[in-house]
Amino acid sequence: MMRIGVIGTNWITDRFINASQDVESAKITAVCSRSQEKGDEFAKKHGIPNVYTSIQALCQSGEIDGVYIATPNAVHHEQTIECLEAGIPVLCEKPLTATYELAEKMIQTSRQNGVLLMEAMKSTVMPNFKRVKELLPTLGTIRQYSAHFSRYSSRYDQFKQGKIENAFKPEMANGSVMDLGVYTIYPLIALFGMPKEVKAISTNLHTGVDGQGMVLLSYADMDAVVTFSKITDSYLPSEISGENAALHISHISGPDNVLKITKGGEREDLTVAQPKASMAYELEEFVHAFENGQIESSTNTHELSLNVVALMQTIRQQTGVSYPLD
Repeated sequence: MMRIGVIGTNWITDRFINASQDVESAKITAVCSRSQEKGDEFAKKHGIPNVYTSIQALCQSGEIDGVYIATPNAVHHEQTIECLEAGIPVLCEKPLTATYELAEKMIQTSRQNGVLLMEAMKSTVMPNFKRVKELLPTLGTIRQYSAHFSRYSSRYDQFKQGKIENAFKPEMANGSVMDLGVYTIYPLIALFGMPKEVKAISTNLHTGVDGQGMVLLSYADMDAVVTFSKITDSYLPSEISGENAALHISHISGPDNVLKITKGGEREDLTVAQPKASMAYELEEFVHAFENGQIESSTNTHELSLNVVALMQTIRQQTGVSYPLD
C-alpha cells in the first residue's frame, strides 16, 4: 500500500482523492495546505488523518510514501524539487511547469536523487488511449491529427466583470495552452514525437494570458492541428486520419470512446471498458512505477514531459504570452 500525501486543496484534489478509492494499492494519508483551518476542513471532508502546513513537515512526517501536487502551475517546480530532495516521489499535476529550463531542473533532481517523478497526465495511461495506440497501424499511412479541447471557464464571467482569478493570471503561469491545450499536445507528442514546424495563433486577454488558441504542426508525412479555449465551449471529437481509416476519440482529455470509420463510411465502436474513475489510472501508473523502483513512468516519461514543455513554450513565444517565470 502506497501512502499518498496531497499538496493543494482545490477541486482537482477532490477529484483525485475520489478516484483513489478505485486504487486498492494506494491510500491518501495526509494533506498539506498553507492554512491550518483550510487543511483541517479538507481533511475532515475526506477522512484524511494528517494535516500539515509546510511541505518540509509533510515530507519528514513518516506518514507518506509519495505526494500528489495540485497547486498553481507557477509553483510546481519549487514544490516538486523540495519533495524530491527529501526523497519523496512526486506525481505532479499537468503541466509539469512553464519552461524547459525548470522542467530540466525538476527531472535532473529526480535523477540525481534516484526518486520517482511523474507528470499526472491521465489520458495517456487510460485504457482507451492504449487502444488508440494499438489501432494506429490499421489506419494505413497516417496523414492528419486533430485534437480539440475547449471549456468555458467557470471563472471567465468574473473575469469579464473585473475580478481576476488565478486561472487568468500570468504570475500563476495559467492560460488556455497551459491549462487545456496541454491535453491536445501531450497525446500528439506521445504518439508521433516532436513536429518539424510549428505555427501558433491565439486570442490574448488583457492580463496577458491566452484565452484561446490554435496551432498547426508539421511532420514529415503528417499535419496536425490543435485548438483549445477557456472562453468558449466546443463539442468536436478529436480525430486521427489515415489513408485507410480514421479514429474518432470522444474526449482527448480523457478518452472514453473510440470509433473507427473506414473509407467506405463503415463505423465500428472499438471502445474498451474503463470501469474506474479517469484519474485512477494515473495513480495506478504512479504506484506501479514506485513499486518497481523506477524514477519515471514508462508511459509518461521524463522525455515526453520535457518535449511537451518545450513545445508549449514555443507556442507561447509565437503568441506573445509570457510569464514572470520566463
